[in-house]
Amino acid sequence: MADVKAPLYRADGSRSGEIKLDAEVFGIEPNLDVLHQVVTAQLAAARRGTASSKTRGEVRGGGRKPWRQKGLGRARHGSIRSPQWTGGGVAHGPKPRDYSQSTPKKMKRLALRSALSARASEEAVKVVDEIDWALPKTKQAAALLHAMEVRGNTVLVVSQLDTVVGKSFRNLADVRVVEPGHLSAYDVLWSDTMVFTAHTVGAVGRKSSYEISDTDFVRDDGEDR
Repeated sequence: MADVKAPLYRADGSRSGEIKLDAEVFGIEPNLDVLHQVVTAQLAAARRGTASSKTRGEVRGGGRKPWRQKGLGRARHGSIRSPQWTGGGVAHGPKPRDYSQSTPKKMKRLALRSALSARASEEAVKVVDEIDWALPKTKQAAALLHAMEVRGNTVLVVSQLDTVVGKSFRNLADVRVVEPGHLSAYDVLWSDTMVFTAHTVGAVGRKSSYEISDTDFVRDDGEDR
């Protein structure tokens, strides 16, 4: 597999070099069929499935025949709660149901790797080296994204949501903050740009975490990691 690299930034938004990404996660040929099936299943599972309508047997009233069978010149009816009547029951209407689909874990991992590889090929994956802010500040988080030239829907992958970094980004519009284990293919497709930290970029798309080594960092200024 060819080397896949992403730009590396400091916490102030300045570029410090680039980082080598795991080719098995960010450099595969996207499987569009699996990606479509997994995303469809995820969206289906998000449906509540609580829509419900009453049949003619569940609508109150209508127990008496509205008029006699013959002799009046009108169509025969047995109940005013039949589906063709106003206020009657619904024929073949919705009932509560479970829309979730069973999807193998291997397909989910392949779909996630396919989506990440597609974003990497579009140069829409960026990595922040180390964010060591003392206090959570949304203004500081917005300044970082602006300095990194991040536009549109953005997914930020952090180690924990309740840290200073997670709290800083969670109030920004068009920004989703997720942990590596909760990142889905739909999240990647929703985003215009994927932003990882140096600690999380190797923890997605595989059974075991990809250990980032010093050789993966190529810095413009020649500094060691």
